[in-house]
Amino acid sequence: MLTSDGHAGRTYELASDHAFTLSELAAEVSQLSGKTVVYNDLSGADYESVLTGAGLPADLAALLADADAAASRGALFDDGGALRLLIGRPTTPMQNLVATALGI
Repeated sequence: MLTSDGHAGRTYELASDHAFTLSELAAEVSQLSGKTVVYNDLSGADYESVLTGAGLPADLAALLADADAAASRGALFDDGGALRLLIGRPTTPMQNLVATALGI
């Protein structure tokens, strides 16, 4: 799309063909790695505290915690299929990405 016409001023939401939660991602990593991986869903305040405790500036921690809360409410969900159309094939399933990342 960078080298073709018709994309100027357009916005594309790039998302997988199949949505998944962070709990589902943790379960997949656990299954494929043979190690227990748990997703801990923190409150916004707790997540912000963890981020500042890790050394992030307070303003950035607040921004990231707010973005995470919005994502948990579905702000990143998109089923328009733009990524699939742009790459000319189905997106890679999360299970395959996890397997690749684990070297399986």
